[in-house]
Amino acid sequence: MVKNSQPKLLIVLLPILLLSVIQSCSAAGGVAIYWGQNGNEGTLSETCATGKYAYVNIAFLNNFGNGQTPELNLAGHCNPASNGCQGISTGIRDCQKRGIKVMLSLGGGIGNYFDKSPSNGN
Repeated sequence: MVKNSQPKLLIVLLPILLLSVIQSCSAAGGVAIYWGQNGNEGTLSETCATGKYAYVNIAFLNNFGNGQTPELNLAGHCNPASNGCQGISTGIRDCQKRGIKVMLSLGGGIGNYFDKSPSNGN
């Protein structure tokens, strides 16, 4: 008499299947964060190393357009006027190595930003 081994196989495979579904659902959508306006939030690299975020918006590019020199406002993290934000590029690369999408947030409420060209809005 041959015993049916399917129930035993199902018992072994079911937890693996459930873990796989949970893992794929936890990554669905992802969590985004704005980084750059709180000096106590740590470095960009540290933020990405937490593993909590799928997207990081660097906040903010607050001056751009109309022939003016673009300017970052990164609160207490660094001073772009003195080329003091060079370390941010290391943070961007660290985040990207972890598969985190890094974007630059335009505006931020305080600043001088605009673009008269409709083609640049695409």
